[in-house]
Amino acid sequence: MTDKTPKAPAPPNLLSGGNPQIPKGYGDAPVRAYLAAAPGWKQGVCRRLDALIAAAVPEVKKAVKWNSPLYGVEEGRWFASLHCFDAFVRVTFFNGAALDPPPAGTSKHPDVRYCDVREDALDETQFTAWVKQAKGMEGERL
Repeated sequence: MTDKTPKAPAPPNLLSGGNPQIPKGYGDAPVRAYLAAAPGWKQGVCRRLDALIAAAVPEVKKAVKWNSPLYGVEEGRWFASLHCFDAFVRVTFFNGAALDPPPAGTSKHPDVRYCDVREDALDETQFTAWVKQAKGMEGERL
């Protein structure tokens, strides 16, 4: 007699730094898959960041590309993304140099700024202010 019970899908691979490898997709489902696959304490941080973005931008559009959740207000244009690294979750603000005050992390791209969130070190008030500012800027086409 053979067992006909379907096998549970294998958990996503974790890439360098513990970033989940999630297939490209648009909408909330692929972002939820990313959040569920984030390792350890980073899962809670990613879930909180996602919730803060959704609360600040109720009309937010979501996608996963390049194994990172993307957030925007118009289809195909993104104002922020998340990415897990060993010691932090990086939030990329694509027009972050224009935020007041700009996030501290700089990039080789002059408009991009990073906010690296470590365990138990999220300034929710400042993060929400950045998200509200970023949603009104022209998003990055990726």
